[in-house]
Amino acid sequence: MKSPYTIIKYPLITEKGSYLGPQNKYLFCVDKRANKIEIKRAIEEIYKVKVSDVNTLRVRGKKKRVRQEWGRTPEWKKAVISLEEGEKIEWQ
Repeated sequence: MKSPYTIIKYPLITEKGSYLGPQNKYLFCVDKRANKIEIKRAIEEIYKVKVSDVNTLRVRGKKKRVRQEWGRTPEWKKAVISLEEGEKIEWQ
């Protein structure tokens, strides 16, 4: 079994994510190979909360140009975590 800290990379603190706070949802950047069950267990173990739902999406890399060469930014996976009623993640 993988460590929860390898599955959950970091929380996404963005303007779009701040709009989800009142809906009791949080954004996290997760490992590309992790599935929803692994993500749910990792969040429950790290933050000691009850997760009701996990939605994931793969963010594709964008085409970028550096001088004369074209390249791509890396692909990554985002998870939207919905907590049960009354639960809250306390940021340190």
